[in-house]
Amino acid sequence: MQREDRLEFIRNRPNISVLIIGAGINGVGTFWDLSLQGIDLLLVDRQDFCSGASAASSHMAHGGIRYLENGEFRLVREAVSERNRLIENAPHYVKPLPTTIPIFRLFSGLLNAPLKFLGWLDRPSERGAVVIKAGLLMYDAYTGKQATVPRHRFEGKQRTLQRFPTLNSDILFAATYYDAIINAPERLCLELLMDAEAANAEALAINYMSVVNATGDTVRLQDEVSGECFDIRPQVVINAAGPWIDITNRAMGEKTAFIGGTKGSHLVLDHPELFTAIDGHEFFFENHDGRIVLICPLHNRVLVGTSDIRITDPDEAVITEEEIDYFIEMVDIVFPSIEVNRSHIVYTYSGVRPLPKSKDDRTGQISRDHSIKTVEKTDRIGFPLLNLIGGKWTTFRAFATGATDQTLARLGKKRIQSTEAIKIGGGKEYPQNDSEQKKWLERTNADSSLSEERLRTLLARYGTYAETIAAFITSDTALPKLVDSPLVDAAEYSTREIAFLALHEQVVHLDDLLLRRSLLAMLGQLTAKMLEQITEVVAQALGWSPEVAQQEADRLRKILGEKHRIVVDQGQKYRE
Repeated sequence: MQREDRLEFIRNRPNISVLIIGAGINGVGTFWDLSLQGIDLLLVDRQDFCSGASAASSHMAHGGIRYLENGEFRLVREAVSERNRLIENAPHYVKPLPTTIPIFRLFSGLLNAPLKFLGWLDRPSERGAVVIKAGLLMYDAYTGKQATVPRHRFEGKQRTLQRFPTLNSDILFAATYYDAIINAPERLCLELLMDAEAANAEALAINYMSVVNATGDTVRLQDEVSGECFDIRPQVVINAAGPWIDITNRAMGEKTAFIGGTKGSHLVLDHPELFTAIDGHEFFFENHDGRIVLICPLHNRVLVGTSDIRITDPDEAVITEEEIDYFIEMVDIVFPSIEVNRSHIVYTYSGVRPLPKSKDDRTGQISRDHSIKTVEKTDRIGFPLLNLIGGKWTTFRAFATGATDQTLARLGKKRIQSTEAIKIGGGKEYPQNDSEQKKWLERTNADSSLSEERLRTLLARYGTYAETIAAFITSDTALPKLVDSPLVDAAEYSTREIAFLALHEQVVHLDDLLLRRSLLAMLGQLTAKMLEQITEVVAQALGWSPEVAQQEADRLRKILGEKHRIVVDQGQKYRE
């Protein structure tokens, strides 16, 4: 369905059961769940799908081991279970990740939890081996019978340094446990959305559609592309706008103060020495200020993060020089012999966590749990307004379940099915071992005539959704690939593959494709020549004039420069 068809759908169906505002992971997860229950609904976002807070995560599906110290046992139990479900239901994007904690103290931190509970602790002392061991034992216990990932292990200094020779030799121990990495969060979000639409003809999602105002039983929306306005009359409105929740409510005439978000920033580094040093592990440790930080493999790059800074306007979230210094300096704690500087940066990003408003002085102490705050019908609005506060990538399905159940109750309907065991997107029938993969490759090769090597690349990138893409590509081997790049991943994208993404995944702007439908920009794989070629392919697929194509290329460069502090020349690099 093309954009004009979606707009016509909205024109013809002004009366709907549910309107969801905000297409980050909480909004899309709820859209998916409600769609599977057979509800007619509309999902809108003023920007692209998964372009706000959900695009600025640390790419982790984790149980939140540090939340144990805050006494948030229910959240940790839920998050561990949901992490395991994500590994099982989206195996093409969510993979088990060994996570190593370097430990420099033995008994330190024993009083952190009780002193926090009493409100007597401003800054926790460094966690030592005893505290970390106790936390990991509890963490393993929450995994229980699921046994989706291995249990933790503790190793002494000698064995640890044999495994990680460049690790700080001052360590006493290292603990390794398992969480998971989400290799392509934006694609996972998009595939949830596409699954929802495929399951229910009365479920529609559209990007670049903003809320203008609300009066009585009507919400006025505006297409950010054409400027056309639409009056929608929903029975229930779900505000899933994340850090923009209060701003969205004000547009509808409701003054709320639910959100007290904090900014989190990250660096993506092209640093082969550091990539080799971490050896496929996430390193999860305390910086000098007590902030928990991470160094993590992301495809062939290294992800470094994250900060936790109060911010009032989520539109102003961008990394600062101070944050960059903070990230560069923190690497020295665990890998003192490895130099990191700004020349290694190929991408930066920042986002705002939609945390509940809090008076806590330490942002790290604000709960990462989720809740639903309801504004009932008033003289001004004739519908209940459910606000989805907090949450995180790992627990989106559980959060969406709660939001869906409350919505169904208000509509007088019952749940048809659970989402606990439903495979997502390219995770359906995903081959779990070499034998199954061989069968998939042989079958798809016979149907598409693509080479096994090419199909293996598509399977790694999209899961079994690759079958649909392969059917579109068909004669891919005879088509030119993108401009040669020293990076293998970039060279493996073909012009036909790019055209598929543009045509079939609601691409409105060039940045939708390069920042969210693919990882080309995030992994620092763009050159000026590649950008020119990709722009030509997308322009041809979407019917852009040369003038529009140039505007889109200029828009992308501006976004990369202003939001990500990156320039595209011979290759992506940090803009000093």
